[in-house]
Amino acid sequence: MLALLVALVAGIWLGGHPGWIPSSIRGAFVSEGNTRLVGQVLDLISRDYYRRVDRRQLVNDGLGAMVASLHDPYSHYFSPSDYRSFMSQSNPHLSGVGIDVDLDPRGLRVVDVFPGSPAARAGIQPGDVIVAVGSTPLASRSRGFGSSLIKGPAGTRVTLAVLRAGRRLVVPITRANIVVPVATGKIVVFHHLKIGYLTFTSFTDGSGDELRQRVRQVLNGGAQALVLDLRENGGGLLTEAVNVASIFLPDGTIVSTDGRNQPRQVYMAKGDAIAPRIPMVVLVDRGTASAAEIVTGALQDRGRAKVVGTRTYGKGVFQEIEALPNGGALDITVGEYFTPNGTNLGGGGVREGAGIRPNVYAVGNPASAHDAAPAIAERIVAAEVR
Repeated sequence: MLALLVALVAGIWLGGHPGWIPSSIRGAFVSEGNTRLVGQVLDLISRDYYRRVDRRQLVNDGLGAMVASLHDPYSHYFSPSDYRSFMSQSNPHLSGVGIDVDLDPRGLRVVDVFPGSPAARAGIQPGDVIVAVGSTPLASRSRGFGSSLIKGPAGTRVTLAVLRAGRRLVVPITRANIVVPVATGKIVVFHHLKIGYLTFTSFTDGSGDELRQRVRQVLNGGAQALVLDLRENGGGLLTEAVNVASIFLPDGTIVSTDGRNQPRQVYMAKGDAIAPRIPMVVLVDRGTASAAEIVTGALQDRGRAKVVGTRTYGKGVFQEIEALPNGGALDITVGEYFTPNGTNLGGGGVREGAGIRPNVYAVGNPASAHDAAPAIAERIVAAEVR
């Protein structure tokens, strides 16, 4: 009943303040006729409800419930504080607490803790499940949503609710500056052949330029072929997907987008690509999603690279963020994207789809010391060298 009341109040309040709602969805929730009624009811609740209520909190909770009613795992309402935390994720130097996480039905499962990081000092362990950040539960939320709440500027505090061996622990952590490169590169040798092995973890602002530098380093080091490891890469910015694909594709279509309230747009390669004669393999898994699928799909469709691994996540929609006057923001699904061959990787709307099927099936675990998939990728790409 309380949840319904919150949703009702928020809807009523928004009806009286339609300017707070982006024009793309305003018509679905408000009309001219109920503006006065909305403000009156919110005033009555604020004045006469049996206990004091925080109007701002009512609005925040109601907006969250409104977006949740869309049953879209990719759409979220960010309160002002959550939005400030979310914005920090585009800066790799504001990584927060020093953990690597994977999605869990209960929230986020910790798969790695960086030595000497704030999380390590606070006692966070691999296998812990983060079920809430502050007062925000993470169950059924996306990995990006939870991660965005954990990250933040150095010196600020974040409180994690953690499940460990059936116990719920509350762990306060002070964030710190942790430089976590999103792109790394090294030379591996396969039967006397030098291969550039590139690991790319996130499509954040400027990450394409960082990957381009790593590609140049391994090529200058004598690499005759490339493996691009996009496993567990949950995606990020569409613009960075175009930048990354442009490292390897000299021209042509990378991705196209289409939305109900957005014209169809085709994104083309930007030029200055490496030589197309350099063989390439993209390594993927179930955690390869969103922008990482866009890059993989473009390279596969255009015949630039073979794909090795397991099928990818299968996300076929993209989101846009619109800031609100209260300092919060709406991050909502606004359209679908299509690979150069016109394929949408989702299952229709926001449903999970078939994703990208690899050319060569290979199971591995990037967190394991016995990860078998890279050796298969190296063998496949080495066979392409002429």
